[in-house]
Amino acid sequence: MSSEPTLLFVVGARPNFVKVAPVLDALALRGGIAVRLLHTGQHYDHALSASFIERLGIPEPDHHLGVGSGSHAEQTGKVLVGVEETLARERPDAVVVPGDVNSTMAAALAGAKAGVPVVHIESGLRSGDWTMPEEVNRVVTDRVSDLLLCHSDEAVENLAAEGIAPDAVQLVGNTMIDSLLRLLDPVDRGEVTERHGVEPGGYVLVTLHRPALVDDSARLAEVIGVLERIAERLPVVFPLHPRTRERAAAAGIELSDRLIGLDALDYLDFIALEAAARLVVTDSGGVQEETSALGVPCLTYRTTTERPVTCRLGTNRLVGLDPRALAAAADEELAGPGGAQPARIPLWDGKAGARAADAIVSFLDEPAP
Repeated sequence: MSSEPTLLFVVGARPNFVKVAPVLDALALRGGIAVRLLHTGQHYDHALSASFIERLGIPEPDHHLGVGSGSHAEQTGKVLVGVEETLARERPDAVVVPGDVNSTMAAALAGAKAGVPVVHIESGLRSGDWTMPEEVNRVVTDRVSDLLLCHSDEAVENLAAEGIAPDAVQLVGNTMIDSLLRLLDPVDRGEVTERHGVEPGGYVLVTLHRPALVDDSARLAEVIGVLERIAERLPVVFPLHPRTRERAAAAGIELSDRLIGLDALDYLDFIALEAAARLVVTDSGGVQEETSALGVPCLTYRTTTERPVTCRLGTNRLVGLDPRALAAAADEELAGPGGAQPARIPLWDGKAGARAADAIVSFLDEPAP
């Protein structure tokens, strides 16, 4: 290339920053590529403080859209307009989008409509559940992307089944695990568990936030009842997502003293608690991957998962939405010896960021069609 190519990375939620950090770091080490970072502001709580971004080694974003909360249509529309304007000013050689939030899909659409090549980090994840907005975002983003970076063999297979050209797909591994391993290594897990009043290996960590659960007051009350029964055996640490807290309050659901209810945690505190937990209960996608990489048993309170590799090769178990099934699975797990081996999922080795950077550079070096 005659001039330094430019990449525009678009991020909109905490997991997005975790996923792009290793790629940005690898590109910086390579040199020769100008990188611009746009933060849509889809998530804007303390979890995206400047200190968090700095710990990831990410430079201050060059652009802030300040999209904030709103309906799916509102967020998507605001990001489309904002990214379109930024593309017109920056004229990058490619736009890079991670994950599956509304910002991801909107930025990919903006790039495709502007004729700017789109690179998708974490392509090919599929749950088959079209009631999940994230599933729509994943499929649309992959359909308009020019380079699709996958974290597992099954993601590559999903894209092949959908007719995506094999030349556009690269298996690079899980960049989120790169960040997890790097940030967790220096953390004093004992200090974190002591600060929260629990002992390593002696508590259950819970994260629940999806609308299918928390927007149904009866179902939410039943699940909290199950957690309170689990707490009779081991302490239950329950960081409350803002949506979960709001829905519980609106329904008049109060947490008993048996549960250690917390505000949303700093990322380093969360992964330290996650790594030292006896068991994790979640409806999050990323937590399924993190627990598998850490060797911590995980019960996923959902009927589907877009990450079946965590059940096949990892430590995750899908239990459905019946509270009785959750209670039975927790009883079974806690009756066992505890502990698990970290997953041996290919390319979840802390080096995915470098492979993703290599794939992007090779893509930029290819002559335009």
